[in-house]
Amino acid sequence: MHSRLSAMAAVLPIALAGLFLARDAVPQTAGAGGAAVEPPPAPAARPAIAPGPVHDHVPELEAAVRAMAGDAKFKDAQIGVAILDCDTGHYLATSNEHGALNPASNAKVYTAGAALAMLGAEHRYETALFGTAKDGEVQGPLVLRGHGDPSLTTADLFALAEELHAQGVRRVSGDLLVDQHLWDDQTTPPAFEQQPNEWSAFRAPISAVAVNENTVTLSVRPTQAGSPALVTFDPPGFVDVDGTVATGEGRDTVILALSGNGKRLAAKVSGSVGSDARVVRYTRRVEDPSLLAGYALRSVFDKVGIKVAGEVKVGTSTKGNLLARHESEPLAQLLSSLGKQSDNFYAEMVFKTLATEVKGRPGKSADAADLVGRWINKIGAGDTGVAIKNGSGLFDANRTTATSLVLFLRAMWRDPTVQPEFLAQFAVGGVDGTLHKRFRATRHHGAIRAKTGTLQDAIALSGYVLGPPGRSPLAFSILFNQVAGKADVARSASDKLVEILLRRQWGE
Repeated sequence: MHSRLSAMAAVLPIALAGLFLARDAVPQTAGAGGAAVEPPPAPAARPAIAPGPVHDHVPELEAAVRAMAGDAKFKDAQIGVAILDCDTGHYLATSNEHGALNPASNAKVYTAGAALAMLGAEHRYETALFGTAKDGEVQGPLVLRGHGDPSLTTADLFALAEELHAQGVRRVSGDLLVDQHLWDDQTTPPAFEQQPNEWSAFRAPISAVAVNENTVTLSVRPTQAGSPALVTFDPPGFVDVDGTVATGEGRDTVILALSGNGKRLAAKVSGSVGSDARVVRYTRRVEDPSLLAGYALRSVFDKVGIKVAGEVKVGTSTKGNLLARHESEPLAQLLSSLGKQSDNFYAEMVFKTLATEVKGRPGKSADAADLVGRWINKIGAGDTGVAIKNGSGLFDANRTTATSLVLFLRAMWRDPTVQPEFLAQFAVGGVDGTLHKRFRATRHHGAIRAKTGTLQDAIALSGYVLGPPGRSPLAFSILFNQVAGKADVARSASDKLVEILLRRQWGE
């Protein structure tokens, strides 16, 4: 598919190429319910590494690590490597293991582990409608209240609307209030401001009430040649559309330009789509997500037969009763979006949830960062230079070491309360997620469980190599920085090292 792009002042261009970036990839980087638990104790002034680290030297592994670190292709790179036996805690091979590097999306390893430990695998997010209903009418405001669910969709809003309709409600006499008070008003996660003009979905803002990952998706469906194509946006009700897209012959030349329209968006569309094309979709983040779910819900209400007399506003009300509710899947299931798909939006939403559930309201990303940092130290995975700023690893935000990551992986493996769910959320080499095209040649499907990381200047891979029953898993972390233009080479070098670990684990 080919597209032309419009470039207009004060207009947000939608670049088709940006739609196909990996979840954990960005075009550039600046420099490189369970019950909540009590916050972990404050860390020591100088976090300590696990006492008395022991090295069981494995010549083959040490030689492979030295060869990779000394490769002339990486002469300007910074590389950190640590390989650890999960049962004994002994290091099998290391190189610059305490070097503080940008982990890219390997930061999600910390987010997933801390969330399982602090929130519990069964933690669920609730989104609900509150108001006073009588004689087929919600009298006064209707409140849409959320708790940071990263998975809420338009279909879930339809379910809430239909639940209200089933109670006989046909009208809301007051305003539709979107209650965002659970979190502070900082919707841009830390470090995301480094690339303000990037409108791809991977950089979506976060909010306590969010829908469709705080993005809008244009769908263009061809009709008969010479007739206008069908143009729709999901979620509905947030984008005003001007213009048409023709159904023609040949390549697709859809042009879409978004601009601000108060708290909503305006879209200008033109161009054409081939009559034999499938539905063409373009997804972009919204700038201000505060009312996205509210406008979408009002549009959904119209479709199911409920009229809203008032306006869509940010606000809350202490009056009224619970009228309808939606509950997310358990956290353990949601975390696959972090580990397998490297979804930045899910990661930042889960990250900020920690602040709300453990430290109190309104939730702040800075509080979540403090909690995760403390948790890393509490479980013995601290190291000098570790700094957590955001939960996704996007942009130039976090610093960690290969030592910290393998110690964290070992701690999660040895904790039976989190181990099964933590392991399950990782991508499986050659099978699924961001590793589905890697490690395909191995006969031991399921043995490699790892988290990828990709920035323009950073490539990372950390996780486990499992062995046959009775054999201790190996935890590994491979971090590359300063490899702009050499991402594929660094990724290939990481894979080769992991394949050596795999052969060792299985006696090959």
